[in-house]
Amino acid sequence: MILITGGSGQLSTLIAQRASEKGLRFLVGSHKAADQEAGKRRIDFDDPHSLDFSDVETLFMVSAGYEEDDVVIARHDAVIGAAERQGVRHIVYTSLIGAGDHLGFALAHRWTERRLQQSAMSWTILRNGLYAELIGALAAPAGGVIRAPFGTGRISSVAREDLADAAVTVLCDPAAHANVIYELAGTQGWTIPQLAERLGATFLPDTLSEARSKLSTPPLLPFQPPMLMSIYSASAAGFLQAQSTDLLRLIKTTPRDTLELAAVIASEVSGLS
Repeated sequence: MILITGGSGQLSTLIAQRASEKGLRFLVGSHKAADQEAGKRRIDFDDPHSLDFSDVETLFMVSAGYEEDDVVIARHDAVIGAAERQGVRHIVYTSLIGAGDHLGFALAHRWTERRLQQSAMSWTILRNGLYAELIGALAAPAGGVIRAPFGTGRISSVAREDLADAAVTVLCDPAAHANVIYELAGTQGWTIPQLAERLGATFLPDTLSEARSKLSTPPLLPFQPPMLMSIYSASAAGFLQAQSTDLLRLIKTTPRDTLELAAVIASEVSGLS
């Protein structure tokens, strides 16, 4: 049995859809799942009593990164510990691309990778690149101008659908991917000026200080502005371009056009579509 955590999250939903198409036997774990929901199991990373993996051979563990590092690390430790005790044989973990080490949310990912490597289970680490959909949303123009301070560095973003396809390749035969780290950056690096040109917009970036001041008010939670700022600064410094990618080892189709995908999302956010 495979259990995919992440519930109704966008990546988890895509992976579940692909797994169903492949005829894989799986459950979806969600902290919102009711006991009577077919194909779902209540799995709450904050509730140790809900971590039931007794019949699970392969656990697909989607990072619970929506919190401060100490909370994320505690969640991941609880899940991995429960999986070890209950006989899970293999964990597949969605981590962060190696080129993302300068990002403000890298620490919990690297801690989790180390924890898995020290466990008694086999594992596969999918170091996912930043979503093209996320970059498009962050770079959406207002009044025809992109103000987000990404700089002019190339960004090796990747489509969620390609990451889902890669994940299911691993789930179809976990043993063939045991104890392997895959770097899943996009194959097409592009810049925010190129995105602006595609949108017919102008790129006039704020300074980092100006951008931070705009992020200091709700609805953002306290830990979110530093995460977003680290994306801007890492991009501007040229650290979001991956030197290589394993994406083509795990998907059979041509990777999706991430510049076009980001432009579609940016247009939707801007109300231009």
